Amino acid sequence: MLSEKLLAELNLQMKYEFYSSHLYLAYAGYAYKEDLEGFANFFIVQAEEEKFHAMKFFNYIQEMDGIIDFDALEKPNVDFNNITELMVASLEHEKFVTSRIYTLMDIATEEKEYATISFLKWFIDEQVEEEATFKSLISKIKRAKDNPVLLYDVDAEMSTRVFTPPTK
Repeated sequence: MLSEKLLAELNLQMKYEFYSSHLYLAYAGYAYKEDLEGFANFFIVQAEEEKFHAMKFFNYIQEMDGIIDFDALEKPNVDFNNITELMVASLEHEKFVTSRIYTLMDIATEEKEYATISFLKWFIDEQVEEEATFKSLISKIKRAKDNPVLLYDVDAEMSTRVFTPPTK
């Protein structure tokens, strides 16, 4: 059985995962506004992935006989000067999510809640991948800095991304 503290934090993380989906849809809107349809696609796919993550928390809480508790989502900031700023903000958001997962792991470890520890290991691996993806994209965008053709090449690369739910 989940402690009140762990349950509250799991519900909060579920909210942050839904917020991530919400945030990335807003970022897709920014990319569309900047005529970067590939980046818009990237963020739409990212939003689907984050919704999948949120539902993993939803289902885990339910499986552990916890009470699902939703909270309101904040309005995302989309006030950026360029795509680089948007991607840096995305990386910072992913770093925040990583810190949240680590906090959950600390609580689960302290409470010797082994099922939750096992559940969270998937998210730790996922966050390594998320941060690496954004770091790589930021590097590509910075290399294309003053060359719109290179930026559109990166944009074209982003248009091929699709969401495939993990099997685990």
